[in-house]
Amino acid sequence: MGRLPLAALESFLLAARLGNLSRAAGQLNLTVSALSHQMRGLEERLGRKLFIRGSRGVSLTAEGERLIDGIAAPLGAIERALRQCEIPSDDILNLSLMPSMASSWLLPRLPEFVAAHPELQINLQSTPVLVNFELEPIDAAIRFGGGQWPGLIAEHLFDETLTPVASPALVKRLGRERLRDLSACPLLGDPGGRWPAWFERAGGTPPARFVAHFSDSETLHKAAVEGLGIALGRMTMARPLIETGRLLALSKQRLRAEFSHYLVMPPRSEKRQSVRLFRDWLLAQARQYAKQVGGETRLRK
Repeated sequence: MGRLPLAALESFLLAARLGNLSRAAGQLNLTVSALSHQMRGLEERLGRKLFIRGSRGVSLTAEGERLIDGIAAPLGAIERALRQCEIPSDDILNLSLMPSMASSWLLPRLPEFVAAHPELQINLQSTPVLVNFELEPIDAAIRFGGGQWPGLIAEHLFDETLTPVASPALVKRLGRERLRDLSACPLLGDPGGRWPAWFERAGGTPPARFVAHFSDSETLHKAAVEGLGIALGRMTMARPLIETGRLLALSKQRLRAEFSHYLVMPPRSEKRQSVRLFRDWLLAQARQYAKQVGGETRLRK
């Protein structure tokens, strides 16, 4: 078969993990066309179809799954060996975080850090996919979860809180009197979410049916802005929309979410000056934010 196509295999592994050629191409600094050509070349070389291409991304065929099983561990070992030999540049900071957290919370604050440390180059990987620190050159990540990531350092930033939010147009259409009974209003969410906990602690009975359910919080908040219904908004995302008048908070009470926000990193990152600078700044920003929201009325946990 000639020389092993290591570059194509690495690209295949990343595309398979992300399930999206556009995001994979961005991380590889390739055009989508170049990556697609590379994947087609790999498929032709192997005589097997590896991907099923759809409108929302790509998924693996059975042959693709078998290839992943065979190459993931060896490529991971090569990556780890190379990483141990390289000396990372301390003027580059590679971060990973969810798109919603990037746009609503970090980016409005980041200019302050950039101005204080103009010597640093910041590379942001905005993705809902959990980073694999052993395979990807990422120094740290901001994640929403329970705080337990085996083998990684997780530092608590702040808790997430929830409150009902709706667009001004929907509030006007429903009227304040009807809004007193949220169970009679069009709600966005699902019976397995946090709405039952809200009704249990704030009073009332959750409806048996919700208008719509969304798989990600960003789309949920956009739907609320468009007036589709009332969302149980996450305040890190809802607060900027409330401040700009695109959403209205329907209650002064706040319900703590099941998960919190954390800074997550592998032990190797602790030694890097760029990471330490970002960590100290981020923790200060988190404390300031927590203090701002600390005065809000909380529902009991």
